[in-house]
Amino acid sequence: MGRGGRRQERNGPERRCIATGRSRPRQELVRFVIGPDGTLCPDVLGRLPGRGIWVSADRQALETAIRRGLFARAAAAAGAAGAAVKIPEDLPGDVERLLARRVVELVALARKAGCAVAGFERVKRWLAEGRVQVLLQAADGSARGKGKLWTPQGGRFFGMLGSAELGLAFGRESVIHGALAAGGLATRVVEDATRLVGFRGIDGGQTRREGKTTR
Repeated sequence: MGRGGRRQERNGPERRCIATGRSRPRQELVRFVIGPDGTLCPDVLGRLPGRGIWVSADRQALETAIRRGLFARAAAAAGAAGAAVKIPEDLPGDVERLLARRVVELVALARKAGCAVAGFERVKRWLAEGRVQVLLQAADGSARGKGKLWTPQGGRFFGMLGSAELGLAFGRESVIHGALAAGGLATRVVEDATRLVGFRGIDGGQTRREGKTTR
């Protein structure tokens, strides 16, 4: 298991990252398209029309692609007006914000479906009952308090969201501990949360392994 709970598996269709030159599963990359006015647009949902340009879900990879003019090169190779590609001023920040919003929205959907809980005692109870697939803890929460919970066997841990962001997902002002049960929504949270880790580069200051926490 890698950073942010990423499992080293290669499943599904792959796309080539223009920054690293390596092919990876689509869920490990971010898709970009060029709009009608030549502006480069991040497409975190993979639904925008147009030919996709793919970059690994990693801030450094995206910054490399921008610095080396790789988007214009990729557009030119695809027959578009590569030299006219307009890069937004804070593209890495835009992608990070879009991914964070996506994760929050998915956790909120899981909560509404009865597949997610918040609060130390409720999360602990779900963990003890073996119901947790994804453990979420706020990056700005107490390390001591967070260390009392554990990553479920075969599950995932993510700690890159702030307490206000988790609170938004659970309809509260602030949340430190959250958990998702297994299911389709949990899988989608894992995919987008893993991509978000690549842009925030944090997991709450802890490396989580199944069944325990190490610092």
